[in-house]
Amino acid sequence: MSFDIFLNVAIGGVLTGLVYGLMALGLSVIFGVVRVVNFAHGEMMTVAMYLAVAAFTILHLDPLLMLVPIAAVLFAFGYLLQAGLINRFIARPEHSQFLLMVAIAIIIVNVLLILFGPDAQNVQVAYAFDSLQVGPLIVDATKLYAGLGAIAAAGALFAFFRFTQIGTAIRACADNYTGALVVGLDVKRLYALTFGLGTACVGAAGCMLLLIFDVTPTVGPSYTLLAFVIVITGGLGSMPGALVGGVLIGFTEAMAGLLFTPSAKSMFAFAILVLVLLFRPQGIMRRRPA
Repeated sequence: MSFDIFLNVAIGGVLTGLVYGLMALGLSVIFGVVRVVNFAHGEMMTVAMYLAVAAFTILHLDPLLMLVPIAAVLFAFGYLLQAGLINRFIARPEHSQFLLMVAIAIIIVNVLLILFGPDAQNVQVAYAFDSLQVGPLIVDATKLYAGLGAIAAAGALFAFFRFTQIGTAIRACADNYTGALVVGLDVKRLYALTFGLGTACVGAAGCMLLLIFDVTPTVGPSYTLLAFVIVITGGLGSMPGALVGGVLIGFTEAMAGLLFTPSAKSMFAFAILVLVLLFRPQGIMRRRPA
């Protein structure tokens, strides 16, 4: 097997991993600020994927063109869900939060089954079989566009938290909840904004992942689990760690599919998780507590 094949597969894995990273970034943002573990994360991304399928089927709109509108719809959904329901569980025991999010996930899966049925669906865009060649490298166009879109969306989120007043206020809530209350910040509204931003991330990721994979109503739990693997590998609550973890898992899955069998990719992803938990339990991008 030539080195060019390894390189081409590795690049494809990295590009897919960038989309994984954007998906996990939403989970990391929500946990890092709100301290709620979103067990319905993958199901919310499945909603975004079906919205993109519907837009393509009915209106013939490319999922990449629907990235911002669908992210906005998921933002509104996440904001209302946090403001209307999850905020009431913030001070409750963690098992109550866990049961709430699992219940929401189950409701989403069953609604999607009723609306779209159990069969896998996808979109056939005009560039589905296109590729770009640079020397010996042959890059799949759909993965390239998806990866670039993930970089743009993640960059916009980083800029929001770094350079805007609302982003600074959200980071203040994450650093010191009591201090944020003392200085008069509306913590509940900021929590709702944060949850909305996290779900907007999975909305954008869902549009791009639809270019690479089919969608079924029951695929959500596997994406939720994958997001957990990524954020724990990169460092729970670390935004850069989510992207690094996503790229690492995407690369590992691609190499496992090439060297062994595609069905073995999950085994290697979880093997990395075990190694991280053993030797760097705080994650790749987080510092060890003093």
